[in-house]
Amino acid sequence: MRKCLLILFLLPSLCFAQGGINDGFSIEEDDLQIGGDIFTDFNEDVEESQVLEDERFFRYGRFFSFAISLGITTFDGNRGTAYENDPPSYGLQVYYFSDFFNSFGMGFEFSKHHFFIDQATKGFDPNPPGLIDVNILRVFFAYRFYIDTANLGTAITYSNPYFIGRVEYWYLTNKFVDQSLLADDSGGGLGFGLGFGLEFPIKLKESYIGTEFLFHSVNFHDKFTQNYRPLNEGEFGFDDLTGNAYSLMVSYVISW
Repeated sequence: MRKCLLILFLLPSLCFAQGGINDGFSIEEDDLQIGGDIFTDFNEDVEESQVLEDERFFRYGRFFSFAISLGITTFDGNRGTAYENDPPSYGLQVYYFSDFFNSFGMGFEFSKHHFFIDQATKGFDPNPPGLIDVNILRVFFAYRFYIDTANLGTAITYSNPYFIGRVEYWYLTNKFVDQSLLADDSGGGLGFGLGFGLEFPIKLKESYIGTEFLFHSVNFHDKFTQNYRPLNEGEFGFDDLTGNAYSLMVSYVISW
């Protein structure tokens, strides 16, 4: 009789306990399901944000630009000491915009220089080389990164500042004007350019005035030439033609 009463007393307690355990598992399963939805919501937010950014670019951004440039090219080192610059330098370039901040382009630039040596040198003995005209053509591939100016002042925003890097090939020709029997000395060299620029809108998305400054490091074919080295100590000449290049160009830019 006592055993029967004990069983009747414990049976309801076990049922309530089992129900509590089941509820606990249900709560944990619900929590897991809610946690799984976070990733889905995040992906949807990212996709929606990307769509809005693409729509904004198609509405307000530029896809291509074409520029005609004028400016000056100069040098430092021995090459800078030897050369007299004959401005202006000329340039043509075209760029493709993948979004508001990244642009890829190609183009070429041309500059003229000259130098004069009226004394015999190691490469020109006994007759000095005289006047030497220098023509330099460079072709390049470029990458521009436009700075995000959304949180900056209006003047900076409208100047469209950017950084630029270029891979370049420079082709240089020395023409011996006073030594007509001598063949031209020509050769190419690889280089790179780093700098920055600004683009001021004339009409948004359509036309701009741009200015760009670049530092160039170039492996010219005559960089270490001894031809212009003086015969004797103290005489006029150049031990070599080492030196880096600098360019400042102003451009009229058409965009679409």
